[in-house]
Amino acid sequence: MHSIKHPLNQRPHSSYRGRFAPSPSGLLHFGSLVAAVASFLQAKSNAGNWLVRIEDIDKPREMPGSDKAILNTLEAYGMHWDEPVLYQSEQAVLYRDVLNYLQASQQSYCCRCTRAQIKKSGGIYLGTCKFLHLDNFDTAIRLLNKFPHNEFIDGLQGQVHFDHALAQEDFIIHRRDGLFAYQLAVVVDDIYQGITEVVRGCDLLEPTSRQLSLFKTLNRQAPAYVHIPLAVTDEGYKLSKQNAAPAIDDQNPQPGLIQALDFLGQAPPPELQFESVDSIIVWAIKHWQLRNVPQKTEIHL
Repeated sequence: MHSIKHPLNQRPHSSYRGRFAPSPSGLLHFGSLVAAVASFLQAKSNAGNWLVRIEDIDKPREMPGSDKAILNTLEAYGMHWDEPVLYQSEQAVLYRDVLNYLQASQQSYCCRCTRAQIKKSGGIYLGTCKFLHLDNFDTAIRLLNKFPHNEFIDGLQGQVHFDHALAQEDFIIHRRDGLFAYQLAVVVDDIYQGITEVVRGCDLLEPTSRQLSLFKTLNRQAPAYVHIPLAVTDEGYKLSKQNAAPAIDDQNPQPGLIQALDFLGQAPPPELQFESVDSIIVWAIKHWQLRNVPQKTEIHL
């Protein structure tokens, strides 16, 4: 196993590197603006680099042209990335190399179980195919989860605990339909880009357990994590592209920026609404305090 070449090098963590990673399945809405603003301000207040990654590995869910629209919106709101935008669709060779490495080092296996079968057995995959030595034809690939994470310390939420059975599950890293799984792609890209801290919404708290397991399996340092509250409607629905959340206004970004700062507990002064986008961003970087962000998982709008 030690003679197998590892496909991933990791940058020395000598400076802050953050990222915002939207999927091009629609236009940016207020919930995604909040995540972008929080990750941007956390990076800039730490004199770090802020990267943008387009998570376009699930082609059937994409909205044509939304990637360019997302980038235009970020620029309209005064958030400029420090390195070329990374598209996950351009990372397929690296993902495949990592899959091959995990297979060659006997840290993954093929699985033919369906969602219906797993649901019938209680909703947690029980390792049914672990010792069947199936080939890659019409199967998913699962990580042999030797390093389950039942808890971690979040930079805002504090100690986070996970369901023990779910944390131990051998989860999918390559889908049966041939697509790379989100868990694999996000971990590989965070290593590849040298991300030191991930700031994102609380809807991704649970997947953090699996991502930490994969970082450990790959013997690479995981970033720190900060999970900010989700913006939800009065009915309790998360603002998301799937729920047809309205797109934010590129032509008049100041009100949206001020609202995002309010949502994040930064208390922008009333007169700031009359300033330029760049002036609002300068103020926000100077006054950013992560500790002022509400320690909640959801906030009703």
